[in-house]
Order: sequence, then C-alpha cells, then structure tokens
Amino acid sequence: MILLAVLFLCFISSYSASVKGHTTGLSLNNDRLYKLTYSTEVFLDRGKGNLQDSVGYRISSNVDVALLWRSPDGDDNQLIQITMKDVNLENVNQQRGEKSIFKGKKSSQIIRKENLEAMQRPVLLHLIHGKIKEFYSYQNEPAAIENLKRGLASLFQMQLSSGTTNEVDISGDCKVTYQAHQDKVTKIKALDSCKIERAGFTTPHQVLGVTSKATSVTTYKIEDSFVVAVLSEEIRALRLNFLQSIAGKIVSRQKLELKTTEASVRLKPGKQVAAIIKAVDSKYTAIPIVGQVFQSKCKGCPSLSEHWQSIRKHLQPDNLSKAEAVRSFLAFIKHLRTAKKEEILQILKAENKEVLPQLVDAVTSAQTPDSLDAILDFLDFKSTESVILQERFLYACAFASHPDEELLRALISKFKGSFGSNDIRESVMIIIGALVRKLCQNQGCKLKGVIEAKKLILGGFEKAEKKEDIMMYLLALKNARLPEGIPLLLKYTETGEGPISHLAATTLQRYDVPFITDEVKKTMNRIYHQNRKIHEKTVRTTAAAIILKNNPSYMEVKNILLSIGELPKEMNKYMLSIVQDILRFETPASKMVRQVLKEMVAHNYDRFSKSGSSSAYTGYVERTSHSASTYSLDILYSGSGILRRSNLNIFQYIEKTPLHGIQVVIEAQGLEALIAATPDEGEENLDSYAGLSALLFDVQLRPVTFFNGYSDLMSKMLSASSDPMSVVKGLLLLIDHSQELQLQSGLKANMDVQGGLAIDITGAMEFSLWYRESKTRVKNRVSVLITGGITVDSSFVKAGLEIGAETEAGLEFISTVQFSQYPFLVCLQMDKEDVPYRQFETKYERLSTGRGYVSRKRKESLIGGCEFPLHQENSDMCKVVFAPQPESSSSGWF
Repeated sequence: MILLAVLFLCFISSYSASVKGHTTGLSLNNDRLYKLTYSTEVFLDRGKGNLQDSVGYRISSNVDVALLWRSPDGDDNQLIQITMKDVNLENVNQQRGEKSIFKGKKSSQIIRKENLEAMQRPVLLHLIHGKIKEFYSYQNEPAAIENLKRGLASLFQMQLSSGTTNEVDISGDCKVTYQAHQDKVTKIKALDSCKIERAGFTTPHQVLGVTSKATSVTTYKIEDSFVVAVLSEEIRALRLNFLQSIAGKIVSRQKLELKTTEASVRLKPGKQVAAIIKAVDSKYTAIPIVGQVFQSKCKGCPSLSEHWQSIRKHLQPDNLSKAEAVRSFLAFIKHLRTAKKEEILQILKAENKEVLPQLVDAVTSAQTPDSLDAILDFLDFKSTESVILQERFLYACAFASHPDEELLRALISKFKGSFGSNDIRESVMIIIGALVRKLCQNQGCKLKGVIEAKKLILGGFEKAEKKEDIMMYLLALKNARLPEGIPLLLKYTETGEGPISHLAATTLQRYDVPFITDEVKKTMNRIYHQNRKIHEKTVRTTAAAIILKNNPSYMEVKNILLSIGELPKEMNKYMLSIVQDILRFETPASKMVRQVLKEMVAHNYDRFSKSGSSSAYTGYVERTSHSASTYSLDILYSGSGILRRSNLNIFQYIEKTPLHGIQVVIEAQGLEALIAATPDEGEENLDSYAGLSALLFDVQLRPVTFFNGYSDLMSKMLSASSDPMSVVKGLLLLIDHSQELQLQSGLKANMDVQGGLAIDITGAMEFSLWYRESKTRVKNRVSVLITGGITVDSSFVKAGLEIGAETEAGLEFISTVQFSQYPFLVCLQMDKEDVPYRQFETKYERLSTGRGYVSRKRKESLIGGCEFPLHQENSDMCKVVFAPQPESSSSGWF
C-alpha cells in the first residue's frame, strides 16, 4: 500500500507540472495544415524603454505547418514541414510616417528576388520527444536567410513538462528551464550558457570593461498538444562600467499565432525518416540548427589606403590634442582588423616620418596576426634611426586590450636578438612583464609563452652583471607582479644600494594585499626602523607605506608613530603627513591608527607638531555612488630643502576595484654639494641624479633620466633650457569590446565599445644656483573619445545605434622650492584647465539598396577648471562647474 501511495503521489506531481496531453512535446494532428501568422521585430535604444526613441524593423509572414510523417513506433517521433509565405517588412516605430525607409518599397525589391525565393522555400524539422533531431534545408542558400528560418523553426522545440535541460537551437547548446502550468508553458533560456562559436573579445579589467546582460523568455499557449500562440522576447543590454551613459539595449521579439487549420495531404508511410525526406525532395540536406556566421557586403566602402589618406591630416602631430585625432585613430583600427599584411605594409612604407608614429600606434593596436606580422617586418630593432617608432610600437603593445601569446613570443624573440639602442632593449623587457600580467589576468598563466617569459625575467637577475640590467628586470617584475619574485624583491630592497633598493621597494608596493605576507612585513619593519643597516629616506618611507597599506597590526602602527620625532627633520614631517592623510581620507588603516592614538605616548603635542615642508595629501577628483576618481601627492625633501621625491597618483575606482591611471614620480639625489649643504644620514655617498618615472594605466614605463652624475649635471645646467622632456606620447586603445551575437530570431547583432586617447606627458626639472631655487613641472594633456555601437543586421535591412562622449583635458603640477633660507619656501600647484565635454547619439535604419533614415543628437557642456588642494591646511575639494550648452538634434533621409 505504501508503494502504491508513493507511485500515486509521483503521478499526481508529474501531472500537475505538465500540460495535459499524451506527448512530451508539440504534436500535430494527422492530415491537417496549420496556418499561422509570424513576425519577428527588433528595437534598439539606450535602455530607456521609450518606443519613440527606438530604431528597428519588423519582418512578418504567414506560415504553413504540416505533419509529413509520424513514426509507427511512437507519436513523439515526427517530421514536420514549415513554409514562410507573403513576407513583409515594416518599421517598428509607426511614428516614422513619411520618413519610413520602407515607404513605397515592395518587400521583393528590398529582400531581392533570390533571397525571397529562398526564404519561402520550405524547411523540414525532425522532432523526437519535442526536441530537434535534425534540421533540413536546401544547400547553398544565403546564410542570413537560413538563419531567419532557423529562428522560426527553433520555436517548435519545447517540452510540455517542467524541468531543466540542455537544448540545441539557433542560439547554440543552451541550458533551458521549463515551467508548465495548465495550458501554458514558459521556457527560460540561459543565454550566458549557450555554446556557440562567435568572434569577440573584451578588456578584462573591470574599470575599463563593460557589463552585459542577456535574457530570453518564451511563452507557449497550448491547445490539443499544439501551439495556439507563442511570444518570445530576448533582451541584450550593455553598458560601460566607468561611464554609464555609454549604454545600449536590443529587444528582439518573435510572435507566432494560430489562425486556422484545414485539410492537408495524407501522412507519408514508412519507418525511416531518411526515406521520407528523399521522397519529399532529394535536394534536402541536413544542416546545423545553430545559427551560421555571415557578413554583409559593404558597398562603396573605401580601401585601406583610401581610408588612411582621408584621415591622416587629423593625425598630424599638431592635431593630436583634438578629439578628432582619436576618432580617426579608432575608425582606422576597425578597418585595419579586416586588412591583409601586404596592404598594411604598403601604407607603412609609403608614410613620412611626421605621421608614421601615429600609424604605428594604430597598426599595433589592431592586434590581428596580419597587423603584427606587418609591423614586425617594418621595424628594424638593430637600427638607431627608428627608435621613436620602436618605442611607440612597444607602448602600444603594453596597452594592448586583449594581447595573445603570439605577441608575447614575438617580444621574447626580439629580446634575444640584438638592438641598436639599449633603451629599446630595456623597454622590450619591461613590456614583456606587462604582457605577462595581462595574460595571467585572462587565465593565460599556463601558456608556454608566459612560462618562458617568467623564466626570462626571474632568471635575468642571476645573469645581470650591470646595475642597469638589474633595474631593467626589476621594472619588468614591477609590471608582471609575479608571486615567485617576492623573495628576490626582499633581497634587493634590504641589501641593495641606492636606486636598486628603492625600485625593489616600489615594486613590492604594487603587489596586492594577499601577497604581502608576515615575512614581507617583517622585512619592511627592519628596513623602516633600520635594524640591520642604514637606508635612504625614500626606501624607508616606501617600506612604511607598504606596512600601512596592508592590514598593519597594532604594534606595527604604534612603532611607526613612536618613530616620529626620532627621524631626520623632513622625514618626520613626511611621516606625520602620511598618518594625518590616512585619518582624514579614512583609508583601511585608519581604524587601527585611531586605536593606537588613544595612547598618550603615541599621540601628543611634541610628536604632532613637527615642522617641515614635506607633505602628503589625497583628495577626490570626482565621486559618484558607484565610482570615484582620486588623486594623491606626496613630496619628500632633503634636510637642505632640495626635492628628494615627488609622487603624483591618480586612481579610478569602480566600486572597490581600482585602476592606477597615472603615476608620475620625480626623484633627485646627491645635489647637496651644489649649495654646500650636509646630506642626510645614509645619503652621504649618493651620485648626483634626477629622473622621472611614469606609470600609465597599470603599466610601468621606462624611466627618463634628466641627468646622471655630477659632470652631466653641470653640463646640463650650463646649457640648460626649460624645455620639458617627453615621458610618453602617443595614441592608445584602452577600451576594446566586441561581441557578435546570434539572436534567436535569426538576426545577427553586434555590440562594440571602443575607447582611445591621445596622451602627452612631459616633465621638467629646473635648478638655479643664482636664485637658489628648484622647480619641477609635470604636464598631462589628453584627448579622450569613447564610442559604443549596436547593430542588428538581416543582410537586406540594418538598424544601428551609436553613442559616444569626447573631451580634451589638461592637468599640470608645479612644485617650486626656494632654499635661500630655512625654513625654505615651498609652492605647490595642481591645476585643471576648462574641459569641454561633448556627448552624441546617432540612430539609423538602412536598406541594402542604400536608402536610409538617420537621427542625430549632440549635447555639449563645459566643465570649469580649478586648482586642487595639495595640503591638509587647504583641503576643500576642487569645485567642478558644469556649463551646459543647448542640445542639438537632426533627423532625415540619406
């Protein structure tokens, strides 16, 4: 009895979770022709859901469905025929009126006769238990037309009971969930699970990346085991993480409705479906139900050479500060990705030296096998005449949005060869480190090329005979951030001399919190407190920064606070500023610092009243609910008033994920002899040196030297000019996302986001013995353009949405010190110029015959310039003033 009761409950449960009927899927009645209406429509907008703002189109038709064969062994084994008839095209936005691209056009004119004939040829669908076994069509039909028929046929795949399973349809092999209730079945397709081969790539970093969402819900209304109505909706949405105005959405709907049934031909007898298909038409062949790739032909599009000639004027050196230069750069990259090696090489060889660096930027940023082969054939690393081009190539490699193993192998091969310039050799190794980091972030750490590069970096320390080589491998490690390199960094930080020790410490500073172990912090504590040897101030303060950034213990914080007052004069002031900045900016260490400050021995007037000119300050450039942009500046002086180190940083955060946008460090040492001053402890034997090191978008670049050695210093002082030295200059592709989507309606969609910038960072250091004054100047100029594009293509009609934002900005930091008396006078300035900000939106619908509709909107505003506070005594946030301009719009035919 218990067993019978259990079986009864199972039966009731199964019955309640399924639609009434005798089959597990749709079942057609014998000798009946089902006449239905079908439409598929697509809307494109910015996610606001306003139909009036959408572009798109609708394809509608009548559909005949008939049962040709049913297996004598079971009702759930069926062969059905599906035929589209009376195909029609129209706008989804009925308010288009006279501007409709379809007005006055017959569907046969738009689709073309051969395509229309192919669309109206029947397809066969072999269903077993409601699931597609095979899809039969005619060979050599246009892929775009076959996809539309696949989209219709896929609607007939379903099951009448609840549950989760995997199905193969036009979207690929996907996980689907069915929810059955009385005469209604809902199918939810997990589009993110679909396995289908489609081209695409993205920028893996969250700050520079995009967020995309995809949903698919199909609702079936069932009567007598067949559909009365089907409504399917697929939504694809995309937005840029750090600039959410760059967003777009595709809504694709399919509707299928039963109108009537009538008598049809009798079932074909037989046991084997193959024989039945041959009897129907021997030309039928089984093809995949999964959507196939197709490319629409571009009519009247310029060749690569013609495109380059049309934009090269925008890439002249004098025009790089304009957003139009970045627009041309991004557009040409898209064209380069479809070009062959020979075409690219021909343009490279024909260009002059003024525009060639910008062309090298674009070719390298294209990141295709052909573009890489072309640029490697063009550049001669043994030559000293093309150093600028080699450097631009390497910088473009460093900022590659989706580098592959082949690029890394190419640089490894170059490094093992010979060079005309040692600076380029160093840059190659530094960039190898950057590529290792990017590939590891994209689950590529186990690639053979990455493993070889790791060995090359770590093994280089053993073979290095010169100080310069050790610093080169440290810079590579600073980019790669290999956990295996931490023991080496500890060794060089604690036992190294001068610049090597400082560089090793700043490399450790770049590692994430999980890698800063107790062993690392013990070493940093020994360095800061000088337990084993005397260290330079720059090394000690970096060690302190590492401790305070990585979950410091109570005693670590207390010991650092107790040291204030026992340090050299300017280092006292610097460390005090660091602690005060932690408290004011509420960094993670602030809670522990506040606990320690409850002790009077650590928190008293004597300790917190130390004077000096060194400082540290962190503030916000911009702050919203989901993102923030911060800047920080810390400056350390020697006891004689000469700049020892200035460190300017800008970070961009999305929630808690940071991107180190810019770091510019100016360092100087060994200059006390010029003013007959006494060097600080541990710095008595330092050579005269000044240089600038830059980090850009998480990539450490090769440092620039102003002078090295006393004789070099004197010669440059006597022949000095105030002209700045270029740190990095070029066109960079930072945001690069491309998705090709197969919509379940059969239409093809593309979602693309690109972001590029033209950047020019210069630095200068001036030193006057006559006026007893030193001045450092760092100037950043950038032009930024971000574009997003969405298109939906049927091969005969296309709809698109393009959105974008652009700006040109400048940021200048000036530090002036007069050391004619003590305390010396210090003036710090960080200024942001007025920033024009422009947004634009373009929507269009276009027929393959050339006729189209376009709507354009443009909005401009001016963000007022300001001075940022650099001292805690002047901590009011920079006020950003927006001056909006009237919005302009236009629409019409083209």
